[in-house]
Amino acid sequence: MTKAPAPLDGVRVLDLTRVLAGPYCTLTLSDLGAEIIKVEEPTRGDDIRGMQISERLGISSYFLGLNRNKRSVGLDIRTQEGRNVILDLVQRSDVLIENYRAGVMDRNGLGYDTIKAANSSIIYAAISGYGREGPDKDRPGYDPVVQAESGLMSMTGEKDGAPMRTGISMIDIITGLFAGQAVLAALYEREQSGKGQYVEVPLFDCGVNMLSQTAMAYLVDNIVMSRVGNASEAAMPVGAYQATDGDFTMALTSDRQFAAFCTTVLEQPELADDPDFATNPARVANSDRLDSLLRETFATATRDHWLSRFAKAGIPAGPIRDIGEALRSTEVEGRNLITDAPHTSAGRVPQIRSPMHFSRTPVVDPVGAPLLGEHTEWVLRDVLGRSEADIDNLRKAGAIL
Repeated sequence: MTKAPAPLDGVRVLDLTRVLAGPYCTLTLSDLGAEIIKVEEPTRGDDIRGMQISERLGISSYFLGLNRNKRSVGLDIRTQEGRNVILDLVQRSDVLIENYRAGVMDRNGLGYDTIKAANSSIIYAAISGYGREGPDKDRPGYDPVVQAESGLMSMTGEKDGAPMRTGISMIDIITGLFAGQAVLAALYEREQSGKGQYVEVPLFDCGVNMLSQTAMAYLVDNIVMSRVGNASEAAMPVGAYQATDGDFTMALTSDRQFAAFCTTVLEQPELADDPDFATNPARVANSDRLDSLLRETFATATRDHWLSRFAKAGIPAGPIRDIGEALRSTEVEGRNLITDAPHTSAGRVPQIRSPMHFSRTPVVDPVGAPLLGEHTEWVLRDVLGRSEADIDNLRKAGAIL
């Protein structure tokens, strides 16, 4: 049976992004079937091509994870010839996404006004650290710094420890997801109006948005929440605990769950009637006493012993795993989350499947990340209709790889 087209089949995205936030945005669009033409500086490419080089494959595993399903064009936008190629591609594209610092695209003759003049229906999405307007627009934006400035870092870490950034560049990833959502919304609106528009998604704005309920606690009640480690200031018991042979985490958010927890997991039903623990506000107020009791109890048996009881009670709990344990887990296997994809130089490379599932228009089968400039000639010849002589001239001018 013929496979149905993916949701964004027929949408062409001109990708002028690098490192993480921008490429994560175009990664999600590529999984949905959009054709991604990734424009890279022709001599070194995306910065992450030089990071996290695999000893086994000799190429960047970082790059492999972010750039599947994309076509790479080695093109120097600082040359007039390179800019002309971009403008030709703009006329044949639905979306342009870039994450340069403010002013870079304008200085290279590719600002929004120029792009819009070439194609009034294009969606132009700009990802930056602090936006294209305001006092910080010229500052470079990096995830660790934005985690600190946005307040997120102050919320992460042990209660009595130093502020910590998250283990992955979470704001970069969230920014990529916000940008992808904004692009999809703009494409949907274009179906009604026929008009393109400018979309902007700064890292800092996304970082502040991630504060969520902690921001509301301050805005409504002037409460500044701080670090609570693996616990929660809103519910109890929530946290990480040690069994005799390993660590696990649990999360209870209701009095009904706590009663089941006391009866089935702890086999101490009387705790649910203790005035200090009977309600969630009481448990939060007396969290130190409850936490001490739980740590003493959980230290008497194995992790599997406790997790089986949690499962029986229907209460969320799970083992704390390292990356390898997580990727080897029965849950990952059961969800079929790891696949592989053909790669030009490395054969087949492992990939994490997209988490998006559709009943009628599935995501695309993954293709490994491109070599630098692997599709330059294909794009020039098959997309733009350039002759071999034109391509040779571009190469002689230093505009392409």
